[in-house]
Amino acid sequence: MCGIAGIMTIDGGPPEGAVLDRLLAALEHRGPDGHGRHQSGGVAMVQTRLAIIDLDTGGQPFYAADGSKGGEPVALVANGEIYNYVELRARMTGVRFSTNSDCEPPLHLYLKHGLDFTGHLRGMYALAIHHPAEKRLVLARDPFGIKPLYYAETPMGFAFASEPQALIRAGLVQARLVPGVRDELLQLQFTTGRQTIFAGIQRVLPGETLVVEGGRISGRRRINPLPEEGPRETSEPEALLHLDDLLNDAVGIHQRSDVPYGMFLSGGIDSSVLLAMMDRLNEKPVRAFTVGFPGTNAMDERQHARMLARRTGAYHVEVEFGAEDFWALLPEIAAAVDDPAADYAVLPTYKLAAAVRKEGLKVVLSGEGGDEMFGGYGRYRAAMRPWPLTRALRRRGILNGLPGHLEVLREPASDGRGDWRKGLAVTEATSATGGRTRLQAAQALDCADWLPNDLLTKVDRCLMAHGVEGRVPFLDGRLAAFAHTLPDRLKVRRRRRAGVGRSLGKWLLRRWLETGLPSSRPFSPKRGFTVPVGQWMGERGRQLGSLVAAQPGVAEVCLPRQVEALFNATNDARAAKAAWTLLFHALWHRTHIQGLAPEGGILETLSAS
Repeated sequence: MCGIAGIMTIDGGPPEGAVLDRLLAALEHRGPDGHGRHQSGGVAMVQTRLAIIDLDTGGQPFYAADGSKGGEPVALVANGEIYNYVELRARMTGVRFSTNSDCEPPLHLYLKHGLDFTGHLRGMYALAIHHPAEKRLVLARDPFGIKPLYYAETPMGFAFASEPQALIRAGLVQARLVPGVRDELLQLQFTTGRQTIFAGIQRVLPGETLVVEGGRISGRRRINPLPEEGPRETSEPEALLHLDDLLNDAVGIHQRSDVPYGMFLSGGIDSSVLLAMMDRLNEKPVRAFTVGFPGTNAMDERQHARMLARRTGAYHVEVEFGAEDFWALLPEIAAAVDDPAADYAVLPTYKLAAAVRKEGLKVVLSGEGGDEMFGGYGRYRAAMRPWPLTRALRRRGILNGLPGHLEVLREPASDGRGDWRKGLAVTEATSATGGRTRLQAAQALDCADWLPNDLLTKVDRCLMAHGVEGRVPFLDGRLAAFAHTLPDRLKVRRRRRAGVGRSLGKWLLRRWLETGLPSSRPFSPKRGFTVPVGQWMGERGRQLGSLVAAQPGVAEVCLPRQVEALFNATNDARAAKAAWTLLFHALWHRTHIQGLAPEGGILETLSAS
């Protein structure tokens, strides 16, 4: 796990050393264990390293001779893990490897297969290859977008980095906000598509490979993370056997590491599956981390997680996140999430990552993707209802249609016609392709934008801020393809007990847990994860509301008095969500657009503006 960045100039002149130094400094938190640099002609690449595999010889860049062309060697820098590196090395019998790193095989695959090399990779990655003989730079990102990669086309040339803030801090791009994308953030809590919230900075899309020549993009190609076909018929017993094999394989390769690893344990279906499989695969006790919210009305998952840890013999670490953490940590969390995801789960994720690092671990497995792959969300069940009961998949705007007197926007936009919906509309139009069912289309929609730009961004930034690598086994390509093509009835099914029926998602995972970890009570209703931000904000609503209303990032789009009223109504769930989103945006805007560092806690930081 690392940070990478680089430049290709238009005129072929060498990039400035001071700019490269600033790129390295901006990405140091992603790789505190070392750094490397490559420069040849008009191309330079830098990398900061978090050492996970091949601790002794795995430093980057990697180099390989271009046998067909001669001349300068081809160079690679990478951020991520190639989990099938053992199998790749075994098949590449004629290759002389310089290291034992998991990220060296992609370089040799590129030399053999050209731009098709990514089709052989199983893992999470964002990487860059400089091929001097071809005078080109190649960038590639894994199909689900687990690892981030951004770029900018500037008058000087093409630049890329693992985080947008690195491009800004290096002086390659100015921190200017795109109003339409800002509106999307305020309504969805994340942003969609290629354009980021920063003018001039774009995302390499999940599964995309870019070719850059002469400092400009000359080609693109993309791998779809999910099959476009409809369900494949199979029986439940056959599916359970296949699921067991795939889970064993996926979790097994996600544990490949030369450093100790642990897992996040919520006690829900996804993390219970991970715990059960890790317990099967490890001789030593699994190290599990659970968060709780003491003194609040939020459901506390620690008791259930504690019971599962005892049943499996796991070493269990319980982390408390309280009101004092909320008021103290949010400014630095907003500063860490430069590509903004206003998901309140950033709060516990950030503190869990600190606890993982404090325990001496660099790697943690997490359950992201389980809901999207196996049909866990209530909106999926709604999408399956027969006409005319089917509900639209469209998300409602957070700042639209607030109760009573709480309309805060200066220029309200319709849920159906607002410009902020344009990005989602594009994805909605392409998700229902081929023979996909309505359920599959809903899953594909989430995997295209919400998963990479909210959930996975949250995990990446919160963990990397502490030098911790997050791994997500449910997004293994083989497991995901299997799950996506399961019959709908093996994802969502109605279960009757004592004459009462209810529809349950993640049916096949629940059935697997009946024998894999029966104490997890797999057929209990889904326990929705929530963070009690409304309760915390309500404690100081009047003071907080006036401070947020005065912030430039909020005042330019919202009516101050209405914002103040919103923060005095956080006992209402919709009002609390809207208030939280504005609070996060106010702090994010202060750091990433105004260029002001946090001044301590929430109140101190907002008062200092």
